[in-house]
Amino acid sequence: MYIARETLVPESRTVRTGDGEYRFVEIQDYLVILRKRWVSILAITLITGAAAFALSLTMTPLYQSKTQLFVSVQGGSSTSELLQGSNFTRQQVTSYTQLVTSPLVLGPVIDDMGLDMRAEDLAKRVSANSPLDTSLINLEVTDENPGIAAALADAIASEFKSVIADLETPADGGTSAVKVSIVRDAAAAGTPASPNMKLNTALGLFLGLVVGVAIAVLREVLNTRIRGESDVARVTTTSVIGIIPDDPDAPVHPLIVQSSPHSQRSEAFRRLRTNLQFLDIADRPQSIVITSSLPGEGKSTTSINVAITLADAGTRVALIDADLRRPSVAKYMGLEGKVGLTTVLIGRASVEDVIQPWGNGYLHVLPAGQVPPNPSELLGSLAMAHLLEKLTSQYDVVIVDTAPLLPVTDAAILSKLTGGALLVVGADKLHRNQLAESVGALETVGARILGIVVNRQKRKQSDQYAYYDYTPTPATAADSGRGGRKKRKGAPPARAPQPSEPSVVTGPTTLWPGDSLSDTQLLDFQRQQAQNAPAQHQRPST
Repeated sequence: MYIARETLVPESRTVRTGDGEYRFVEIQDYLVILRKRWVSILAITLITGAAAFALSLTMTPLYQSKTQLFVSVQGGSSTSELLQGSNFTRQQVTSYTQLVTSPLVLGPVIDDMGLDMRAEDLAKRVSANSPLDTSLINLEVTDENPGIAAALADAIASEFKSVIADLETPADGGTSAVKVSIVRDAAAAGTPASPNMKLNTALGLFLGLVVGVAIAVLREVLNTRIRGESDVARVTTTSVIGIIPDDPDAPVHPLIVQSSPHSQRSEAFRRLRTNLQFLDIADRPQSIVITSSLPGEGKSTTSINVAITLADAGTRVALIDADLRRPSVAKYMGLEGKVGLTTVLIGRASVEDVIQPWGNGYLHVLPAGQVPPNPSELLGSLAMAHLLEKLTSQYDVVIVDTAPLLPVTDAAILSKLTGGALLVVGADKLHRNQLAESVGALETVGARILGIVVNRQKRKQSDQYAYYDYTPTPATAADSGRGGRKKRKGAPPARAPQPSEPSVVTGPTTLWPGDSLSDTQLLDFQRQQAQNAPAQHQRPST
């Protein structure tokens, strides 16, 4: 059997070794992450850039003044003497740059200018360096006042000259051979050297972009929630036989196949029905347990909608609410739920007395009945096995809605008694380790896992199939809707489906009080009317 899979997120390469599982993220994965998280990445980038800009505004502007000194050796007439003197000055310049910020130079400057600071504090504002292979010294002074910065630079340069002259004076009192000359006087700066608003903002934007992308990738890597088919494939080799899209109105309209038969969600349930009909054709299961790992994943609504779609196709279906902890099938379907499965299992009624027809007559529902104190014992009893055997002999398919796997063992017990289990996975609700635990629970008891249904999967327009509008055209809708849901005069009798046509119901046709045609029969009649009208062009329903 071939079941088409919707690949919504490109799968990264996963290598399993003895030490564990390693996932290699490929380029397309990063592109998908960027497309998925671009809003948060952009927000982080803009916030960081704005913070850098705001921080720059709060910083005190600092001005920088520069002066330049040249160190030379006096004397020497021959070429070799001049070369030796040049080499000497280049060697000494490195030491001289360290003297610029020493208390020997800065102390007198502080005294002369009457500054209220220590030499160590002034040294933090002064820097000196020498370009490679030169005898030049660049002296820079930074201050909040541009005039003070220039005055300090000139004063430090002048004092430096005096200190070098004293240090290089021979012991016999001769003239110093080293001469320091000021080749560029300091000038007051017109613009502050820091903060650099443009540079800081650009760095903030770049940092925000890096952080935003890193957070997005980290969230993607650390997020263990099941979001789609690719995440299921990382946990188990069981096939995904159905993907049900998310619908915000699903809690309000749980029976979507009946209330909105043309919606994307309804079409997804019909595709699930088709896949179920093709499961193991040689050994097709007649009884199916539908369960989930946790409450709230949509197992009950999936059970009901699958049962309705099977009944619409002319299959005799028995739907059993075996969730004896929190039964909900009777409430969703508007049936009496005080008597049902538990009543039959304890021998107070026969199944024929409590099972209730619903819809077109092909679907019969057995509610849960009263909640018992020992659900697991009742579901694992011989009476339950006999009941399942009896119903499978009377119906084409028996669907059993049961409690979630992880909180209780009811589903595992029933899966062993039936033809297999269908596991519903709630997208963005279940984690991968929880899914692995549920699959392991079924495999432990030797249950047959028929497939996995991903429910409530959120998809963007670019990620999903282009669903066609299966609603009748305005002219056809008007023609078929004059009498509302009442019987049409002259409507053709129900007929068996042809091989090339969608299945229609040919049995009893009482869907609601006062109706004489089921929804699927009415749609089939509408399609016939559209085909007979030469001006109408209707897409066939799937």
